[in-house]
Amino acid sequence: MTNDFISVTSPLLPSLEEFEPFLKDIWDRKWLTNNGHYHQELEKALAEYLGVEYISLFTNGTLPLITALQAMRITGEVITTPYSFVATTHSIWWNGLTPVFVDVDPATGNLDPQKIEEAITPKTTAIMPVHVYGNPCDIEAIQEIADRYGLAVIYDAAHAFNVKVNGHTILDAGDMNTLSFHATKTYNTVEGGALICHDARTKKRIDYLKNFGFAGETTVVAPGINSKMDEIRAAYGLCNLKHIDGAIAARKKVASVYRKALANIPGISMFKERDGVSYNYSYFPIFVNEAEYGMSRDALYEKMKSQNVLGRRYFYPLISDFAMYRGLPSATKVNLPVATRMANEVICLPMHAGLTDKDVERVLNAILIK
Repeated sequence: MTNDFISVTSPLLPSLEEFEPFLKDIWDRKWLTNNGHYHQELEKALAEYLGVEYISLFTNGTLPLITALQAMRITGEVITTPYSFVATTHSIWWNGLTPVFVDVDPATGNLDPQKIEEAITPKTTAIMPVHVYGNPCDIEAIQEIADRYGLAVIYDAAHAFNVKVNGHTILDAGDMNTLSFHATKTYNTVEGGALICHDARTKKRIDYLKNFGFAGETTVVAPGINSKMDEIRAAYGLCNLKHIDGAIAARKKVASVYRKALANIPGISMFKERDGVSYNYSYFPIFVNEAEYGMSRDALYEKMKSQNVLGRRYFYPLISDFAMYRGLPSATKVNLPVATRMANEVICLPMHAGLTDKDVERVLNAILIK
């Protein structure tokens, strides 16, 4: 057994030589945080790269979710997915709101629009969909429902950095979109995140909220929190932005090899790539049907781990299975059959720009050789 671990994600690091001048400049400027030079430069660079007009940087990817709900003054119930990272639902809880889970579409893992309408009550004020693994949600269908019932739409786009449909960014859908720049993401600032909105007035409110609510030296206009990105991470983000196209291209190559090798393996299924979608290849999930594959998902997961191939059962368990949420009426498994099946069958294979051909071969051998 080799001692080399192959993990699910690994950041593509800028060279030390590339990053050092930024650190020296930050030191010389003596401005370490609070909307400094590199913070402003990264906001401009990301807005241009992503094709959006208004973007606010945050210190992680959870705080934009919390702040989006605050900025839109959401109340009551928020319809969301159980098949996501817990931060999605935690952001609703932290705002004193009630999450309402609905099932997902088996073709994408995203919220099923047909299920959304069934879950709307007089207390519903918003929908929080997730572009799971970077798969675009059915944006048009969700917006049509939101418009009909007067609901806000806040997209958790943590996995959807630079994902496009027919050449157009999905990050301008709904009322707001949030991004995560965690080290495991396709694009990262080590830790970080962003909130995208549609107008200058809303961005100003967001920027107040992420800085304790300060609108001036002695004026506080809202009960904000401290969620600003510092200069070092902003500079790191500017370095990484230079490499992002290459990183996505490298991930695409890995995904293509995985997809071809696993296409006809009984009991192993994958999401189909959709025409017109430009993916960022954040993750590569497979789903293991025990009856057809001859081994359970968990058995395969442990076998891979024994060979130092570290996949991840992502997302498992469902958010609705955690103790703080499983008492909700919408959390019952009868209400969530597709999400429950996915959670019980999924393994995300190693997927990052640093994988070599030999690494990919090892991953595939762990699955193909029983």
